[in-house]
Amino acid sequence: MSQEALADLGGLHRTYVGSVERSERNVSLDNIEKLAQALNVDITDLLADNSG
Repeated sequence: MSQEALADLGGLHRTYVGSVERSERNVSLDNIEKLAQALNVDITDLLADNSG
């Protein structure tokens, strides 16, 4: 999915989504919820630590 498509689905600006992806911005819980809804996943999936 493109940043533009994700931004459109989440009601966010494409440049915002890009800057979050590049870790240039901290993302608010409200916007994490919007992204989770756009991706059709539970918000806990985006917040889970899957590094280990």
